[in-house]
Amino acid sequence: MNPPRELSINPITSFLVLVCLAGAAGAFLLGHFYVPYALLAAAVLIGVSLKMANAWQKFVILRMGKLQSVRGAGLFVILPLLDRVVAVIDSRIQTTAFNAEQALTKDTVPVNVDAIIFWHVSDAEKAALAITNYREAIDRVAQTSLREMIGSSMLAALLSDRKEADEQLKVEIGQKTAAWGIAVSSVEIRDVAIPVALQDAMSRQAQAEREKQARVILGSAEAAIAGKFVEAAAIYDGHPWALQLRAMNIIYETTKDRGATILMPSSMVDSLNPSAAPVAFALAMKPAAAVPALIEPEPARQQAAA
Repeated sequence: MNPPRELSINPITSFLVLVCLAGAAGAFLLGHFYVPYALLAAAVLIGVSLKMANAWQKFVILRMGKLQSVRGAGLFVILPLLDRVVAVIDSRIQTTAFNAEQALTKDTVPVNVDAIIFWHVSDAEKAALAITNYREAIDRVAQTSLREMIGSSMLAALLSDRKEADEQLKVEIGQKTAAWGIAVSSVEIRDVAIPVALQDAMSRQAQAEREKQARVILGSAEAAIAGKFVEAAAIYDGHPWALQLRAMNIIYETTKDRGATILMPSSMVDSLNPSAAPVAFALAMKPAAAVPALIEPEPARQQAAA
């Protein structure tokens, strides 16, 4: 339970006390006997009985040891000697950082986990009377729940499913703190640190997986390209002139840049000649023994050229 730290005199109470003290001093100077004492008693009574709570504060008041009321924002009066403010509860959302060091996962991997919890007091009466120090209890419960969650989770799930782990921690911690009037808004895991040696092993594993995937993609691309080549070969086989046009287009694309020089075999040049294309195709299809019968002797070709 929080100690009543915010029980200092508020501005309104301070003003009224000062007015009473000033009146008592003036009455004393005027020679009155009873009025100064009455004003002094009123100043003391106002100082101890008139309280003011801010919008986010809850004052827990006991009367002769029993719960009298829980006062919220605004001015209120307590009975001196009978009433006592035992706790001033802050109902705003608050944060508590907690961690677990060298906690073993389900697959026996030591990890260091840092997390933060967002919570607020939903029931000031329970927070003040059901537990001694709810702030310290929240920290202990959060650490215990974090270690339990780590021990029941695999390392891969802990690294990849952060949101699921956050929700699990929120539910577990909220169930334990509900009896104290504490509501858990959310839990967020900030960091999961693993040993350096394991980081290197996981890095090599990830690299191997990426290389495997790259090779599979490359193989799929090669298979697709080979299939397209097979389709193109089937088309060219049924349309020899299309192959001639493709070859001529390749030569054009290669020689269109100025200054480029290309050396081509004479057989390739002959194959591009439409009149000689059937002969070249027949030469490619005939056996080696039948080739000399279709080819002119080299000297005769030279003479014809001359």
